[in-house]
Amino acid sequence: MVFLKVILIILAALIVLYLLAIMPGMGRRKARRDFEGVYYAHRGLFDNEGDAPENSLPAFQRAADKGYGMEMDVQVTKDGIPVVFHDFTLERMCGKEGKVCDYTWQELKSFKLGNSQETIPLFEDVLKAVGGRVPLIVEIKVEWMDLSVCPAADRLLRDYQGLYCIESFNPLVLLWYRRNHKDIIRGQLSDGFVKASRLKESWHLLVQNFLLQNLLFNWLTKPDFVAYNHKYEEVLARRLCRSLYRNMAVAWTIRSQEELERAKGRFDLFIFDSFLPEQSTDARLRQTSLYY
Repeated sequence: MVFLKVILIILAALIVLYLLAIMPGMGRRKARRDFEGVYYAHRGLFDNEGDAPENSLPAFQRAADKGYGMEMDVQVTKDGIPVVFHDFTLERMCGKEGKVCDYTWQELKSFKLGNSQETIPLFEDVLKAVGGRVPLIVEIKVEWMDLSVCPAADRLLRDYQGLYCIESFNPLVLLWYRRNHKDIIRGQLSDGFVKASRLKESWHLLVQNFLLQNLLFNWLTKPDFVAYNHKYEEVLARRLCRSLYRNMAVAWTIRSQEELERAKGRFDLFIFDSFLPEQSTDARLRQTSLYY
């Protein structure tokens, strides 16, 4: 009987510790509402086979012209200049070897995106092109521990007059913002990392993927929203953040109207690409939110 009580106490303690570990930011619900009522174009309204490839100025211009918010990816060049580009490597979109951080801005601006004549845009130029017309979700790209992109991007965003928030897969980015610009809405990106892991991966990478998938850094970073791959919406930590803690839930990346309709009961904001969602009114979108 005593042994059973000890086991129950230990289990109860583990449950409490787990709930504390995944606890996101609990306040600023009014500020989060400002981002509702609009769909977010993933890397702009892009066409990688045409003249408006992903994360290009024309793709962002198209999204803003149609009234869509947009998600974009920011990292820094070798000489510390913020540019908008998704992959850490250049091969897929530019057909070049190496990473963005291996080249200076002068070198990068000669590389063409996809089959177009567009080049990698400066983050500063993207902000000017959008001009505050629609809200932005800015993903800060940090591969490991180098956080130099955070102050570089933040310097530009402090002068930006439009609505924006930041997000990142790397919890260190959220921690940087919590310490240095805590009034900015920040989001933790996550995915089904464990399910996608390969058995040959090192144990420390598997542990890292487990922690990230299950949002076990939330106690430290206190994200205002969690952006999750909608294909893994059943992950318990993600569901608890929305249902128990009333944290804002963002779905990425929705690629059909069918996927969008299915996700509406489970998420509050929606990042899309490869189709144009049926435009919804602000009221209709807000009806799907649990954190009001």
